[in-house]
Amino acid sequence: MRTGLTAKKVGMTSMFNDKGERYTLTLLKVEDCQVVAQKTLEKEGYNALVIGMGSIKPSRLTKPMKQFYATAKIEPKVKLKEFRISNDNFIDIGTSLNAQHFAVGQFVDVTGISIGKGFAGGMKRHNFRGLEASHGVSVSHRSIGSTGGRQDPGKTFKNKKMAGHMGSKRVTIQNLKIVGIDETQGIIMVSGNVPGFKGSYVYIKDSVKKLREQSGK
Repeated sequence: MRTGLTAKKVGMTSMFNDKGERYTLTLLKVEDCQVVAQKTLEKEGYNALVIGMGSIKPSRLTKPMKQFYATAKIEPKVKLKEFRISNDNFIDIGTSLNAQHFAVGQFVDVTGISIGKGFAGGMKRHNFRGLEASHGVSVSHRSIGSTGGRQDPGKTFKNKKMAGHMGSKRVTIQNLKIVGIDETQGIIMVSGNVPGFKGSYVYIKDSVKKLREQSGK
């Protein structure tokens, strides 16, 4: 299990394959990724690498973080992300990583924060069909309908799909295929949609399911 990378969602585009079929692409930009710290099984109880991305002024850091970067002898980073790794995949602190960490044709999992939609009703949030447009229904055409029984069970069950806060959640999209890599600009082109708005940070790592298939588990 290798470390992943932090990237910034640049935007979306599309391409056509040899059959003339159009498919969606998401562009992810990897820049200034660097190994900031190591966590070992002996000290922390698990193996992991802390990857930093981007640059930030030291004046914007807290005193503990200033000391952290000074000890590692690394320029301060905007974003830090910890990735679990296997025992044979440690990388030296200070090593820079780029888009070539991945390969074209490889499958990856991408994690990000979905776009927040605020408070949404049942039709928008859960795809409910709504009530009838006629036959006695007035005012409440977009309501969700009944939320529970009467005396039995006498309550609304937990996890009932209702109106509420929509989006702004941590989402992972699995098995996205890398269809191209621009080495000069550090852009990874992924087939499919990735959570988050343009300019948001996402985390890319090797596909967990594909690793299991290769290991036979």
